[in-house]
Amino acid sequence: MERKYPNLCKPIKIGNVTFRNRMFSAPMGGTDITADCTIGPASTAFYELRAKGGAGSVTVSEVVVHPKTEASHMYHLDLQTVGSLASFTYTADAIRRHGAIASVELSHSGQYAGTYLTDKNKKDGLAQWGPSIGVRPDGREVKELTQELIDDIVKAYGDTAALAKRAGFEMVMVHGGHGWLINQFLSPYFNKRTDKYGGSLENRVRFAQEVLDSVRKAVGPGFPIEFRFSGSELFEGGYDLAEGVEIAKLIESRVDLLHVSAGTYQRGFGLTHPSMFLPHGSNVCLAAEIKKHVSVPVATLGGLNDPEMMEEIIASGKADVVEMARALLADHELPQKVMSNRDKDIVKCLRCFTCMAERAMTSTRRCTVNPLIGRELGGTEIIPAATPRKVLVAGGGPGGLEAAITAAKRGHKVILCEKSDEVGGILKGEQALPFKYEMYELGVTLGKLAEDAGVEIRLNTTVTKEYVENENVDALIIAVGSEPLVPLILGLDGDNVVVVNDYYIEKDKVSSEVVVLGGGLAGCEAAIHLAQEGKTVHLVEMRPELAPDANIRHRPILLSEIEKNNIHVHTEYKGLKVTEEGVLCADSEGNEHLVPGTSVICALGQRARRKVVDELVESALWVREIGDCVRPSTITTAVYQGYHAGLDI
Repeated sequence: MERKYPNLCKPIKIGNVTFRNRMFSAPMGGTDITADCTIGPASTAFYELRAKGGAGSVTVSEVVVHPKTEASHMYHLDLQTVGSLASFTYTADAIRRHGAIASVELSHSGQYAGTYLTDKNKKDGLAQWGPSIGVRPDGREVKELTQELIDDIVKAYGDTAALAKRAGFEMVMVHGGHGWLINQFLSPYFNKRTDKYGGSLENRVRFAQEVLDSVRKAVGPGFPIEFRFSGSELFEGGYDLAEGVEIAKLIESRVDLLHVSAGTYQRGFGLTHPSMFLPHGSNVCLAAEIKKHVSVPVATLGGLNDPEMMEEIIASGKADVVEMARALLADHELPQKVMSNRDKDIVKCLRCFTCMAERAMTSTRRCTVNPLIGRELGGTEIIPAATPRKVLVAGGGPGGLEAAITAAKRGHKVILCEKSDEVGGILKGEQALPFKYEMYELGVTLGKLAEDAGVEIRLNTTVTKEYVENENVDALIIAVGSEPLVPLILGLDGDNVVVVNDYYIEKDKVSSEVVVLGGGLAGCEAAIHLAQEGKTVHLVEMRPELAPDANIRHRPILLSEIEKNNIHVHTEYKGLKVTEEGVLCADSEGNEHLVPGTSVICALGQRARRKVVDELVESALWVREIGDCVRPSTITTAVYQGYHAGLDI
């Protein structure tokens, strides 16, 4: 068989272990961490899913090696806690039985202990230890590690690595990046010590070297050790790429794989995990430069989800391995699809940060485009129905498409009707925003997957009660979505107004001076795009804050982009009238102001198409309403509800 991406699919030997391909599942924290910090069954299933999907390696994250100085609620691996070793053993087995190599990330957050606690008040009860005494940005005091504690932590890394090997893991990753403890020692920003661990680069690297020596002694020769570090901290006061190269050179003799990441969680989350506003592979340059100076294999990552880009990275010698986290949440079968030349079937990550936001808010995992994530114990296989039915799906948005695909995979005869000439629903509008183009592609990909599953797609077809009855279907899934909210504001129906949903077909109407009316997520993203095009943009929002509907990971990055692009923001402004010169608004005290702009984008929200739903709801014996037609929500909600509607028939 001739593989389309031969370099990605080529096995690689690291240490004494051979990995089946060059696509690794980067560390992702689990969800059901027990009260005793063991791995719960849901997390075992979570990690297993990526092994089933074809990844070369799957890394369990994060294992706290020294709870005495880092008592965060993350995994602990020890012999004292009942079930600890067993939970890791079962997880390693769940990964390995599908052909992937099981790895575990050994970690210590140092002065950032408690970062992932949902109850932030509990941080006060934790000990924040770092290389140097200081005060965190949130006001918490940091204590300096003594030599005795350093020695104890170094030993703990080795002890935990030995237990990981005993549990059946065939590689360990030492986390030395992202602002965690080892990175704090490496960084001149955090490390102000004057002893053998501070000052010169050689001294700042000493702690990492001692940790790696401890791990090597524990696991023995040939057992792969992967060292994850930031090639550059990417902020003023931290170390740069030139120093990152020197760190790599001082580390390489102790490791089998250098995993080059970037930045720190605390001072650049959207850089460490490249946001939709950054190019894919924006951190690959760090690995590419470091690879020139070391002899061990190098791994890279950072917003990678396109096989063609990843193939070029390996083929050109920028890196030996590509690692993905979010991309393998969006499509856990990505590696297998690459291996079998089915790259057109890959459901790409949207870089929307739903996954990261949910972990911070609810201690769960969710993925906007993959309804299995965090719910793997409910079953990951679609079981054929005992009695095939005739199913009609009204609406070709993401929810309707997901429902149609799932129902078809169960063996039902499925018809999907879309009133326009293209599937995708509200996602069609995203093709005009380059940083959201993958949301448009989601509709295209789901449409292809629906056709491949045998769904009959009827475009330019409006579903009425009579239509359903004439088709004589057994089940109806109503996924007719929402429509733009256009209030009765004088002039809002004028020729100089474009509804945000229609911007992709009317963008040529938009002038160089624009007022975006509505500062929710859609309005903010439209404003950023228009400003990036060089237009003068005013953003008007009736509420005190912008984008309250954005998740907690995406929102800070979004607001930063608004500031960076010099968008004029007017909060607590209520639109009264649209004129040829702009929008007349009233502030919170009732004073009137003209916000200037010869074009207006209406982004005042969505409302459910309840009138259509009410007409259809009695037209079949089995009916399910999903997505925005229930109430305007998110792609995540639509996809999840669609998947389960398809399962329930």
